[in-house]
Amino acid sequence: MIKAVTGTKDILYPEILRWKYLEDTVARIFNNFNYKEIRTPVFEETALFARGIGEETEIVGKEMYTLVDKSEMSITLKPEMTAAVVRAFIEHSLGKQQPLSKLYYIAPMFRQERPQAGRLRQFHQFGAEAIGSVSPMLDVEMIQMIYDILLALGLSDLTVKINSLGVPSSRESYKKILRSYLKDKKDKLSEDSRKRYDINILRIFDSKVESDKKILENAPMLLEHLDKESAQEFEIVKTLLHDADIPFEVDPGLVRGLDYYTRTTFEIDSGKVGSQSALCGGGRYDLLIEQLGGSPTPGVGFAAGIERILLACENEKSLKIQEEKLDLYIVRIDRELTSRVFRIAVNSRRANLSVDFDYLDRSVKAQMREANKLNAKFVLFIGGEEYGKGKANLKNMSTGEQQLINMNDMDILVKLIK
Repeated sequence: MIKAVTGTKDILYPEILRWKYLEDTVARIFNNFNYKEIRTPVFEETALFARGIGEETEIVGKEMYTLVDKSEMSITLKPEMTAAVVRAFIEHSLGKQQPLSKLYYIAPMFRQERPQAGRLRQFHQFGAEAIGSVSPMLDVEMIQMIYDILLALGLSDLTVKINSLGVPSSRESYKKILRSYLKDKKDKLSEDSRKRYDINILRIFDSKVESDKKILENAPMLLEHLDKESAQEFEIVKTLLHDADIPFEVDPGLVRGLDYYTRTTFEIDSGKVGSQSALCGGGRYDLLIEQLGGSPTPGVGFAAGIERILLACENEKSLKIQEEKLDLYIVRIDRELTSRVFRIAVNSRRANLSVDFDYLDRSVKAQMREANKLNAKFVLFIGGEEYGKGKANLKNMSTGEQQLINMNDMDILVKLIK
């Protein structure tokens, strides 16, 4: 038997109801902030992610699904969405159409990493990008949108973490200071952190190894070495978060894993999903559009993991979603009435009722079991003595009340059910 590839997952009913509820909540709240949906292709040129995310990041170095197609082009299943949105922004000259583009997405992503709870090889994210303004109000708007979404999903065990990565020049100066601090401690770092020391030293702060954390306890922090403008902007972000009634904590070790971030960066963690606690992350990327071939344009955005958020919802038991109910189930009492049952179903469905009936030639008792299994609101019995008099029996499954309706006036059926 062929099974789903390791790290992928089928989403079946009734679990799909939780996904639909989350997606509807996401779309509703993004609409409240006037964000418009964007959908980009599942794969892009590999160069987009190498240039956008950074050659030295773990995503590009280890995790991307990359192949060469028949035209000898290297293409990659998208591991994240910001680079793809920026590519679309540049390609379609969205900046010329309006000064500020506010976009959101809900889409699958692909990373070839070790599957674990809340982390799959094909996973799904929703997120937003605001391209065209340096205003720190947009930084806070990003945090507010995802925070409001998580609250709307009933989550409460949340921690909002913020930091500033400054501009590239101050960050490069800080890297030299950090490298000097760690130079005589390098041999005591974990293997991954020793590699990061030479390639992407800020990522050492992402280490979950306790010995690494202990070494970093007294390390100089980037926040202490910010350029003046970044430091001032970070203070504005904190003030605006207070104004928006969003509790937060400053985490000087929050660096995120992508090279394109500048200044504000943030993350929201849950205490209900285990070691992989981050539900979302984002920040400002004022240099990315230019790096990908566009005119210098500021931007800010975030991405949130759907599987991980739903895991948090499950652990907090925060979603109270009832299974969908069928409007009408038609029970055929006499076998020769199959075509009449079919015609009633056709017309009822065209009247926007959800309708089903028996396709397996089962007994009336078995049909009633199916109606109960499908949570049918009403059951219409076709056949028997009533049918001979031109009538059908309609039963309200909640109250048990039954009434006869005229078979020649089926419009009344729609009115009674609606």
